[in-house]
Amino acid sequence: MLAIGLMSGTSVDGIDAALVEISDRNNYLATNLISGHTYAYPADLRAEILAVCAGETRSLQQICELDDRIAESFAQAAIAIMEKGDRQPDLIGSHGQTVFHRPPVGEQMGYTVQLGRGAVIAELTGIKTVSDFRVADIEAGGQGAPLVSMLDVLLLSDPTKYRVCQNIGGISNLTYLPPNSMENQDQVFGFDNGTGNVLMDMATQKLFGEPFDRAGAIARQGKPDLDLINKWLEQEFFVIAPPKSTGRELFSPDYLEARLVECQDLSNYDILATLTEFTVRAIAKSYRDFLPVFPDEVLIGGGGGRNGYLMERLQDLLAPAIVKRTDDFGMSGDSKEAIAFAVLGYLRLKERAGNLPSVTGAKRSVLLGKIS
Repeated sequence: MLAIGLMSGTSVDGIDAALVEISDRNNYLATNLISGHTYAYPADLRAEILAVCAGETRSLQQICELDDRIAESFAQAAIAIMEKGDRQPDLIGSHGQTVFHRPPVGEQMGYTVQLGRGAVIAELTGIKTVSDFRVADIEAGGQGAPLVSMLDVLLLSDPTKYRVCQNIGGISNLTYLPPNSMENQDQVFGFDNGTGNVLMDMATQKLFGEPFDRAGAIARQGKPDLDLINKWLEQEFFVIAPPKSTGRELFSPDYLEARLVECQDLSNYDILATLTEFTVRAIAKSYRDFLPVFPDEVLIGGGGGRNGYLMERLQDLLAPAIVKRTDDFGMSGDSKEAIAFAVLGYLRLKERAGNLPSVTGAKRSVLLGKIS
């Protein structure tokens, strides 16, 4: 089956699109990435998304108009990536753009909002579209995240090694894969383990006027304040046990401003080095606090994998585990999440569960996504 996966994460960098060939033999999936590309949002649309994510007040009409614009942008990305293939895709799996995510707390149900309606994407492309993947897991008592763990189990587990698939997008999240995870899915689990690129990116924009710290070159010039980092890691999110998920609701511009106040005696280079080390140490802490067996290998996906300084620090702090990008294992790190939603769309059409309750905390396995 030929499928398109569409994804835009908490960094709101743009829409990741992947054109993927999915093959299925006896419920064992394989994927072949034909083409992957990121299509930037128009600047004004990105600014509006970030404003809504930051909690700025909008009327219901304005939210509806934003929903339309995001759906149209996703459809345009699908049409553009479609041209990289030689035939009409069979389906689109679209994550949409998260603008609000509230994990369940105690008896309070979780709630999640992804804009970019699948019905509009289906109408504009003429292709069956699966969207709103997170809602069913939340309704089953889960966190609605991380969902990419299903892809990790299906395509990146190893028969003998303990692996962790670590995504570093705007937010960091992991999937813990013991040996033979396909046969032992109840032993697989995952969770959001902290800020990924979001604080580093916002700080780079504010302090240096650059969109992000390319390859970590700016942070490399500074010295991190370990006392501050250790203080930050005492915050509730880093201490509570999984399942857990987070987003810009916690790691917001206001959160960054509060951290910057605490960094007022540091140079700008030291501030960025401190935020980068914070990201790395939050990941490392979560491994030692919550993983039953320390991994042999850590497979990095997402934009963080292109930050050479970040990768070096991860290798130092996660030794003796080997830290590599998922690209070294045949899975494009840049396109991985888009591929995941193509696969989740495929599972929905085949009426196969897309969530892993051991990861999200849901009460049961459920079908993920609405078909348009």
